[in-house]
Amino acid sequence: MTKQSAGILMYRGSGSALELLLVHPGGPFFAKKDDGAWSIPKGEYQQGEEPLAVARREFEEELGSPPPHGTFLELGELVQPSRKVITAFAVEGDFDPAKLKSNRFEMEWPPQSGRKQSFPEVDGAAWFAPAEAAKKIQSGQARFIDRLFEQLQSRREPAR
Repeated sequence: MTKQSAGILMYRGSGSALELLLVHPGGPFFAKKDDGAWSIPKGEYQQGEEPLAVARREFEEELGSPPPHGTFLELGELVQPSRKVITAFAVEGDFDPAKLKSNRFEMEWPPQSGRKQSFPEVDGAAWFAPAEAAKKIQSGQARFIDRLFEQLQSRREPAR
């Protein structure tokens, strides 16, 4: 069965002042990775769960703060290189990365050591200008940035 995740791409500002919020995955596998390692806050869900409800839950679990109330834009689905399908939404809001408080997970580390260690699911959050966000985000999620731009642009075009 295909794994599914849902997440939120939060943005603030507009035009040349537009910024996007990304999170850096915690744990030893991402500790020394930067460009191409960041992500939208997201998490897996099961068949029958509503993707936006999952995205909202996962945002709060990973950042320690609920997403803002506002209009959520549907950014659609993207199939990742791992074959996981991510459904994303965007919402305008603000978040202070200094207030990040992520949930934690346990794993055996170092491998085959028999020792369990606890790591934050997310060890960093930051606001990026769009060009920088495109470098930082995992390649399989980059199209969400393009889709957000397309939606924001179409909302600005005057009605005829």
